[in-house]
Amino acid sequence: MAVFFALSSCSLDLTPETSLSDASFWNTDDNFQKACNRFYMYLNATDFRWDDNRSDFSIAASVNSISSGTQVAPATATDWSTPYQIIFTAHKIIENAEKVDFGANRWIAEARFFRAYAYFNLVMKYGDVPLVLSVLDIGAPEFDAGRTDRAIIIEQIYQDLDFAAANLHTFQALGASGYGRVSKSAALALKSRVALYFGTHQKYHGWGQPSTHLALAITAAEAVMNEGHELYTDKPYYYLFQMDGQGFANKENIFAIIYGESLANHIRSHNICRELENGAANVTRYMVDLYLCTDGLPYDKSPLAEYPEIDHLSIFRNKDLRMDASLFKEGDWYGNPATYNQLSVSYIRTGFAGRKYSVIPDWISSRSYVDYAVIRYAEILLIYAEAKFERDGTISDADLDKSINLLRRRVDMPDLTNDFVNQNGLDMLSEIRRERCVELAQEGFRYNDIIRWKIAENVLPRALVGATYFPTYTTTGLTITPEGYIQAQSAETRSFDANKNYLYPVPVNEIGLSLGKITQNPGW
Repeated sequence: MAVFFALSSCSLDLTPETSLSDASFWNTDDNFQKACNRFYMYLNATDFRWDDNRSDFSIAASVNSISSGTQVAPATATDWSTPYQIIFTAHKIIENAEKVDFGANRWIAEARFFRAYAYFNLVMKYGDVPLVLSVLDIGAPEFDAGRTDRAIIIEQIYQDLDFAAANLHTFQALGASGYGRVSKSAALALKSRVALYFGTHQKYHGWGQPSTHLALAITAAEAVMNEGHELYTDKPYYYLFQMDGQGFANKENIFAIIYGESLANHIRSHNICRELENGAANVTRYMVDLYLCTDGLPYDKSPLAEYPEIDHLSIFRNKDLRMDASLFKEGDWYGNPATYNQLSVSYIRTGFAGRKYSVIPDWISSRSYVDYAVIRYAEILLIYAEAKFERDGTISDADLDKSINLLRRRVDMPDLTNDFVNQNGLDMLSEIRRERCVELAQEGFRYNDIIRWKIAENVLPRALVGATYFPTYTTTGLTITPEGYIQAQSAETRSFDANKNYLYPVPVNEIGLSLGKITQNPGW
C-alpha cells in the first residue's frame, strides 16, 4: 500500500519507496493530504463531457452501444472497478486517520465524500451492489455477502456526506490555495444531487419514500445557497467554460477538476477542443429545440422564431444566449472558420457541434488546461426548483425567483412565473426540466435524468436527427429525412428495453470471482 500511494499521489515526495513502510507513512497531516490527492486523479473531464452520448441529446462519431441496444454483459468494466478502487483508497485513509493523535477528521471527511461519490455512481448504474465499509482481510465475511439493498447504501451515502459537510473546510477557508479540494458546500451539493436523483427515481419507478429524499434535496440545496456561492456574471455565459471562468474567483464552481497551466507547467491536461472537432459529441435537434426564444416561448409558439428555417443561422436567431454559447454556428472559429458544410459531414454527424469547454487557443497545442466543473452552483438552483415541484406539485413565484429565474436573468431571458405558464399553455414541470436541460447542456446529465424520470423507453428509440439540410451544400455521406433534417442514426438502430436497460449489466468476472454470490441484473 505504501508503494501504491507513493506512485499514485500526484505530489508525493518522500524517502525512497523501497524503504518506506506503511507505518511510517501515516504519521503526518501532510502525508494524509498527499494520500487524499489520489482521489482527484480518478476524476477526468472527459468522463463527464461525453456521458450524454448515451442519451437522445448527443451522438459520437461512432454509435454508442447503450443507446443502440447492442450493449452486452462485459467481462470487466471500469464503471464497476474504478468506484471500488476509490472506495478501497478511502478505507485505507479512514482506518489510518482514526489511529493518529493529531486530529485527521478533515482527511476522513475527504475520504467519506469520495466513498459516497463512488457508491452513488455504482447504485445509479447497477442498483444493489456490495457494500464494503473497511479494508478487507482474506476470509472477511463481506466476500460472501453478495449485493446489498440499495436503500441501505443510500443511507450510508447520506451519512458519509453529513460527516463530510460537518468536517470539511468551507470554500472560503480553503481559499485560492485550496481551490479544487472538496469543501463543505461540495458535500452539501452532492447530497442534494443524490437526494434529487433517488427522490425522483423512487417517484417514477414506484419504490421507496420519494418525499423523504426530495425534502433532503431541498434542505441540502438551501444549505448550499447559504454558503456564499453565486453565479458567474463577470462575463457572458460563454466565458464560464473558458479560461476566464476558472479559479477561486469564480464562485459558481463548487467542485472543479483542476488542470495544469500551460505547456511549461503541464501536470494534467485534457483535449476536449480537438475531440469536439473530431465528433466526440454531436448535439441533436431534440436538444437544440429546447432553447427558448427571447420572449420566453418555445420556437413552435413564438412569433420570434424563424421557422421554417431559411438558412443555417435561422435556428440561432432570437434565441436564449446559452444556445450560441453552447453550440458552434456558421462563422465561429472551429479549427478554421466554421461553415455549415464543415459541420455536417463525417465527424459532426448532426450538423450541431458542441462548444462548451472548447478553448480555441488550446486547439493549436491539442492540450487544454481549462478547469472542468463537476458541480456548479447553477445545478443547485435547478435541484431546488425541481425538488420543490416534485414534492409539492407546485412551486411559488418566490421560489422560482431564488432559483431558475437567477439563471434566466443572467442571459437576459424573461422570468418563469406561474401566470406566464398558464397564459401560454405551458406545463411548469416541463419548463423546469427544460431549464435544467438548457443550463446543463453537454455536461453529462441527460442520460441519468431520463433514467430517473423513467422516460428512456420513450426517447431513446427515436431516430437522432440534426440540422436542416439546405441543397446548396454537399450531400456526401448524409442521410436526409423526409422533413429535411440530417439523420445521424435511424430509429431501427436504436433501442431501450425497459425490462433490463434501466440497470447496467454486472461484469461477468465479478460474478465468477464471487462464486455466484454477486448476481446478474434482470434481463442480462
